[in-house]
Amino acid sequence: MTPKAGHVALVGAGPGDPGMLTLAALRALEAADVVLYDALVSPGVLAYCPPSARMVAVGKRAGAHSMAQEEISALLVAEARAGNRVVRLKGGDPFVFGRGAEEALVCREAGIPFTVIPGVTSAVAVPAYAGIPVTHRGTARTFAIITGTTADEDQSLDWKALAGIDTVVLLMGASNLGTIAERLVGGGLSPDTPAAAISNGSLPSQGTVFGTLRTIAAEAKGLPAPLITVVGEVVRLGPELSWFEAGPLAGKSVVVTRTRSQASQLRSLLETLGADVIEAPVLDIRYECAGLPNDERLSSRWDWIVFSSQNGVDAFFSALLSRGRDARSLGTTCVAAIGSATAGSLDRRGLIADFVPTAATARHLADELPRAVGARILVPGGNLGDGELERGLRSRGAHVEQVAVYSTAALPLSPETLDAVLVADAVTFASASAATFLGQSLNGSLPETAKLCAIGPQAAAATLKAFGRVDCVAGEASVDGLARAVVEALE
Repeated sequence: MTPKAGHVALVGAGPGDPGMLTLAALRALEAADVVLYDALVSPGVLAYCPPSARMVAVGKRAGAHSMAQEEISALLVAEARAGNRVVRLKGGDPFVFGRGAEEALVCREAGIPFTVIPGVTSAVAVPAYAGIPVTHRGTARTFAIITGTTADEDQSLDWKALAGIDTVVLLMGASNLGTIAERLVGGGLSPDTPAAAISNGSLPSQGTVFGTLRTIAAEAKGLPAPLITVVGEVVRLGPELSWFEAGPLAGKSVVVTRTRSQASQLRSLLETLGADVIEAPVLDIRYECAGLPNDERLSSRWDWIVFSSQNGVDAFFSALLSRGRDARSLGTTCVAAIGSATAGSLDRRGLIADFVPTAATARHLADELPRAVGARILVPGGNLGDGELERGLRSRGAHVEQVAVYSTAALPLSPETLDAVLVADAVTFASASAATFLGQSLNGSLPETAKLCAIGPQAAAATLKAFGRVDCVAGEASVDGLARAVVEALE
């Protein structure tokens, strides 16, 4: 057998906003076996990696390097030699103060094939998100990019020459900002030269302060690092051209406890609202096709198939497909969904729910289902169901068969993730299982400062049981409703 050929892709992730990821970068991530990613890469970008990919954090922040550069380079070579498709994922562009060229040289020397996928550099994109163009006709025809991490001590920098550049963009260097401003003034710039510092650029939590070289270090205090600082007359355009507004959850951290594969929609909504999202998948969903009846006469065997969750829909149709069948097997069988989110899962499969109750609870579904008396009803569910739906339907005279088509199991969280959960501003629960499993991981203890938000009554009841309180319940049992509940709770 011919060994699998390894490859390294040096990929720029852009300034932070996942929407700024290039198509080439997206395709590389989707095909990756191993992803070595930096600290500045946003979780929204990492979500494009396949669940099978091995994720390795190699990020560097000021004073906190998780892996030395020599170790990163050695790991790239080792993983590629093992036959893996390796993505080295960097914030911004890999060749703009990203040490991408060093890693490319290591690959070349080791005989490892590599490609370079440029990214949208934060040096240009982040000022643009703050309304600041790095060039402007009649104002700025030249611009320079310097790194602030070593600029204050770099003897090779010609501060007089830099002072002659129309726009200077400083990457990183929050701790050195005052010294660098002094060096630019010493090089010939007026201390009254406009300057702006931008934090979390291109993300919903972006923050910008304006000042001058004389004041910018003081103005920027309190902004979370990393910062990008812009110096020059173009900064005056910032307030006038400002277009990017922070969301209502800016500066707030929110925990998402759904499975990794299900978390993307909720995470995306919360990030759009400005939240710093912490993914803490406390459960794992596995489909169990064996429990689905093998009877080919599904269309005549059941009057109703009642779905009480999106997982039930996904698992049921996965089971059908595994047997070479699809929705046509249902024939004239009616389908019911417990709520709008479950109905949406059916809709994506070309099926319109024949019935959705007035409230997304098992009790409402059992009480309101039409033509239940004497009806033959299949309920595809999970292994942790409480039986309330089945009992309610049987009490109305229905013939009910409950079939487990998926199982839910607890998934342990890393100590780092648990620490992040304990200091979060809000924790979301999209299912009763998520609340139960996180409660077990934390022994039912979360700080009173954290708002506990549940997607519906069942999740709320489990949250109350696990933590002794629940702070808000979504008005509509959907991902949109849960996101709105978080906003209301934190306002």
